[in-house]
Amino acid sequence: MAERSTAAVDVADNDGDEPSAAQAAKATSDGVDTQNGRAADGPMPEKDGERTNTAPTAAPELHSGHKLARRYRLEECVTRVDGFSSWRAMDEKLRRAVGVHLMPADHSRARSVLAAARSSALLGDPRFVQVLDAVEENDLVYVVHEWLPDATELTALLAAGPLEAHEAYQLVSQVSQAMAAAHREGLAHLRLTPSAILRTSTGQWRIRGLAVNAALRGITSETPQRADTEAIGALLYAALTQRWPYESDAYGLTGLPKGVGLIAPDQVRAGVHRGLGELAMRALANDGATASRQEPACTTPEELSKAVSAMPRIRPPEPAFTAPPEYQHTTYQQGSYGRTSPSGVTTAQSLPVAPPPPPLQSRTGRALKWGVAALLIAALGLGSWQLADTLLERGTQKGNSGTSNNTKPDTDDSGEKKEPAPLTITGAQEYAPDGKPQNAEDVANTYDADTASYWRTKSYIDGPEVKIKDGLGIVYDLGSEQKVSAASIGLKYGGPHTTLTLYATDSKSPKGSVGSMEKIAGTTSSETSLQLTAEKPVETRYVLVWITAMPQAPADDFSGSGYKQAITDVKFSG
Repeated sequence: MAERSTAAVDVADNDGDEPSAAQAAKATSDGVDTQNGRAADGPMPEKDGERTNTAPTAAPELHSGHKLARRYRLEECVTRVDGFSSWRAMDEKLRRAVGVHLMPADHSRARSVLAAARSSALLGDPRFVQVLDAVEENDLVYVVHEWLPDATELTALLAAGPLEAHEAYQLVSQVSQAMAAAHREGLAHLRLTPSAILRTSTGQWRIRGLAVNAALRGITSETPQRADTEAIGALLYAALTQRWPYESDAYGLTGLPKGVGLIAPDQVRAGVHRGLGELAMRALANDGATASRQEPACTTPEELSKAVSAMPRIRPPEPAFTAPPEYQHTTYQQGSYGRTSPSGVTTAQSLPVAPPPPPLQSRTGRALKWGVAALLIAALGLGSWQLADTLLERGTQKGNSGTSNNTKPDTDDSGEKKEPAPLTITGAQEYAPDGKPQNAEDVANTYDADTASYWRTKSYIDGPEVKIKDGLGIVYDLGSEQKVSAASIGLKYGGPHTTLTLYATDSKSPKGSVGSMEKIAGTTSSETSLQLTAEKPVETRYVLVWITAMPQAPADDFSGSGYKQAITDVKFSG
């Protein structure tokens, strides 16, 4: 892996003010938002090892419509504070929204911001909001990053109430694992506030502002791992209690009562999950005290991640089903249409009921019954005769020819079983609904008849399920509508958990979600050669090969060890 710079960690600190009360802001995807004319993620409480100084340089005076590098058009200023400004912009080349941080090139922290942005971009971990560009141009320094319009800030989520235990568990698990990976590459965040944590529409947690947010404000720490671990503990504490674990109010949350110190989450709010509450206390700086006073404190994201993994997994709540109301008889079914009858008026219920007609006991009735019986007997006799005649005729034909006229559905006229015919693949394209392909240029290697060439996925730390995406895969074009009944898939890595499914799609770039596609076949295997057979053939031109779980594989020339897979040979038949 490329060597990462640690310059993003060692930058100058800025404000050491205590956090002020803030209303929950509307979620955006920029590094900072605006609340009452100031940064939404606000200054964090001053900690040991942090220093503060100020940057007097004013933020650049730009306006909506200004274009950077003839590409990024500024649209809305969301923050203007401490000598820099943050904008929502439009990348006119790729036609997508982006976020931009701007500051003068002579700003005292401009060099640190550029170094932090470039170091963060090298990490390339999809659990972080990605830095797309970091440029010094025309006396300006600007950093371009992803904009996630479908994501919601933790600040806004907590404004509605504390998180359910499963959500809080996912939050601390995903954030601690991501920060552990960042620290292994020499990168710290130092501004892990509720506004820096986003939940996407798929339920995944993303972290924005890695190294950059701290560099923008000149924050540094002599113990960056401890600082980030304590920040994660504060996020978990807030998620469980809807309270900020310090005396001062911050990020729209009320602080703890003054003079009582740091108390366990279950003493703040009833019904808090005990294991998560103890985990929050172990991560926070509290002189070694924990909720149980037995477990050691967690001082690094790696230790916190291992502590989360050692906990019993918290399952999501069962969906609640509302029982339908009991069926109640109404007067409508009894003939009164739910209305009361005026006195003296006769209703349908009060009318005399006519007795049923007597059975047919007359001479005509008896004759009719005997006639119907005779017709039924004649019909049964005729049917029996025709059935016997058919059976005798078939027996005669079988005796003459020695063969039966019946053929199975899967045989041809000669009685031989039909084998599926191979289908020709005319093209393929990687399917990446999130806009982040794995290895798009090598897709053709999966159907070139060369088992030594392949298309590979990236290597992921979490697994075996693909947690940060819905899945990974390739759409194959068969040239025209074909009946697809089977597929042969060759894989590079063996091992348990490989889960692969075939879907029929409408194009090489499907618009709908995978859940809306017609499933052809699927399997979970530990082999490197998979055979998939459909229950019944599906007629389609485009077939998606979709991977949702991968085995653990060792490091190779392209990536480190982790959960990954590679497709070497794909064949369809029908």
